[in-house]
Amino acid sequence: MAKPRSARPNAAVAHDKARVEQRAHAAQEAELFRAAVRDVKPLAPSRVGAPGETRRARRAAAAQSNESLPLVPEEAAPQLTGADALSFRRPGVRTSVLRHLRRGLFPIEDELDLHGLSQAAARESLAEFIAFNRQAGHRCVRIIHGKGYRSGARGPILKIAVNSWLKHHCDVMAFSSARGIDGGTGAVYVLLRA
Repeated sequence: MAKPRSARPNAAVAHDKARVEQRAHAAQEAELFRAAVRDVKPLAPSRVGAPGETRRARRAAAAQSNESLPLVPEEAAPQLTGADALSFRRPGVRTSVLRHLRRGLFPIEDELDLHGLSQAAARESLAEFIAFNRQAGHRCVRIIHGKGYRSGARGPILKIAVNSWLKHHCDVMAFSSARGIDGGTGAVYVLLRA
């Protein structure tokens, strides 16, 4: 009596043949990739956000950017109320980007709450926050400045200051008051330079 033939040896041969074809395909793709990037030159390493950067170096960078954010004197500040919406975009930023920002369509990657801080402490925190998020590669953040209801007749001091600071900060491309669910006119969405 003849032994029945097993399908196992044929399956093993087919499996080996498939692996050989996969390796050949992978080698071909690798060669195409190398040909495509043959003339590409690597970027110079960035000083900001270098691996192993210390906290002291980050603070020094924040202090350096802090110099461009002066304290806002009350008499020079524009008259804003807690209910006024903030909005700003740099030249070159499309109005559609600002519209998306205003609608809260960018994912919020970090948040800073400035409630209860003095103007000087808020300025320092804001500079450190922006420097950290730029280094981390974040694109959109939220800053809560409050509506200034407890500031009395002086108006919303931090709101006015944040409006000025963000307009003068070179890493800020656009900002807009947040949707009601995210703080309304007491917070801003900030789009950072990529």
